[in-house]
Amino acid sequence: MPNWGGGAKCAACEKTVYHAEEIQCNGRSFHKPCFICKTCRKGLDSTTVAAHESEIYCKSCYGKKYGPKGYGYGQGAGALSSDPVDNEQLQSQELKPPRPSTNSNPGKFAQKFTGSDRCPRCSKAVYAAEKVMGAGKPWHKTCFRCLLCGKSLESTTVTDKDGELYCKVCYAKNFGPKGRGLGNMGVVEDGE
Repeated sequence: MPNWGGGAKCAACEKTVYHAEEIQCNGRSFHKPCFICKTCRKGLDSTTVAAHESEIYCKSCYGKKYGPKGYGYGQGAGALSSDPVDNEQLQSQELKPPRPSTNSNPGKFAQKFTGSDRCPRCSKAVYAAEKVMGAGKPWHKTCFRCLLCGKSLESTTVTDKDGELYCKVCYAKNFGPKGRGLGNMGVVEDGE
C-alpha cells in the first residue's frame, strides 16, 4: 500500500514521523518528544546524544554504562575497562585485604598512586582525578577555595601567600598596598 504523505517510522514509538517533527540519529528517525535518554528519560539534542547500537543516551548515562571503568572513573579500584561492571566480582574484590607492598623504596610512579600527595587544606590524599595545583601544592577541587571568603577558585582567580590560597579581592584587601592613589583615599597608614 502506498505511503501517502507519510514519513519514516519512529525508532522509539514505531509511529509515523512526519518531516516537520523528525530528528535523525544514526540513520533512524525520531519524534522530538521520543528523542530521550533510554536510562534517565532526559530530552536530547544533537549536542547531548550518545548512541550505542540501536539505543540513545545522554552523554552522562552513556559514560556510566559504556565509558571506562576503574580507579578515577567512579567505579572503584581496578584496571581500566570498557566492559559493563560485574557487581559480584567488584564486591569480592572489595572484601580482600590489600596486599602488602614488597617494594620498600617506591618510585615517583608508585607514590602518585598510593596517595602520597596530601591536600594542605584537609590533609587527605589527593588523587590524579581530583587534583588541582596551586601554590606549588596539590589540592582537592573542593578545597581549592579562598581561605578568607570561601569562594571557589580557578587558575585565573587564585593568588597565594605563604602556601595559602586567596581570591584576588581578599588578597588585595589584606595584603595589597595601602595609601593615597591606591584605592584608599586617606594618607599612608602609620605603624605598618
